[in-house]
Amino acid sequence: MSNIIDVLTEMGFSRQRAELAIAATKATEVEQVMEWLLTNEEPELSIPERIDTETAPENKDSESVEEKANVEPQEKQVVARSIKCDDCGKLFTSTLEVEYHSTKSGHSNFSESTEEKKPLTEEEKKEQLAKIEAKLKQRRLEREERERVEALEREKGRIRSGKDLLEAKRKHEEAEIKKMVEQKNREKQEEKMAKERVRQQIEQDKIARKSLFQQKTEQPLCVPVAPAKPIINYSEVKLCIRLTNGKTLTQTFGAKEPLSAVRVFIEMNRTDESGPFQLRLSYPVKIFTTDDYDKPLEMLDLAPSAVLVVSKT
Repeated sequence: MSNIIDVLTEMGFSRQRAELAIAATKATEVEQVMEWLLTNEEPELSIPERIDTETAPENKDSESVEEKANVEPQEKQVVARSIKCDDCGKLFTSTLEVEYHSTKSGHSNFSESTEEKKPLTEEEKKEQLAKIEAKLKQRRLEREERERVEALEREKGRIRSGKDLLEAKRKHEEAEIKKMVEQKNREKQEEKMAKERVRQQIEQDKIARKSLFQQKTEQPLCVPVAPAKPIINYSEVKLCIRLTNGKTLTQTFGAKEPLSAVRVFIEMNRTDESGPFQLRLSYPVKIFTTDDYDKPLEMLDLAPSAVLVVSKT
């Protein structure tokens, strides 16, 4: 109902008349209320002008009676039937209509008029109703167009946000792949360097043993030689590797292979969650450091067999 009242007030009708028409018709459509308003005009506005009347002085003598008889009759009271806009000449029947017209047009010169605002004819009513219907239709079309444009903008925004999300996801995946490739290359390089260090260490050990053997052969035969402590050389090391999820890996490595080779084997065959880890012995308790990964397994007391535990860092 408030929407109907707002539409009628925008068309120039007073709020009181709009509420009266709705109460009289009990209608829910603007056209029905408009028909009642056009059929039932607002009562005429009567504003009597104040006219000062002169009273003749009373005379006690006999000539006063004759003077009263000759006095002109008082002017008839003037009745204002409407209010006229001096700027455009339109007639109005209520002060509310005057206020609305003044607000809408900016006119400020009004005066009382004896002219009577003629009621609308049937043709004028139909024309007025047609204008109102056209205006309502135009507003409805504008509202539908506005809603269509807003829906289109919302759909464009949704598509835009979806594309942005896919682009961000693609960039993230590319960054992750690049990071994995760099990590693999770095690990390969580290493995290569570790093998090279092991090879150099083996060569140094060979040279040292050869030099020691030559020194022993050069000693005189009469000099007694203390019995050397028996050294057991293992060529293989069997490792049982316990992962973080409780499962185990078993593998045989060369005794000369560095501990980094064991780390590479774990990374390639582990079944638990991926991530950084460290290796340790459960008994005797020992945690291998970064320097230990370059040492052969036999130097780390892992020969001939041992149990390694993988723990997260």
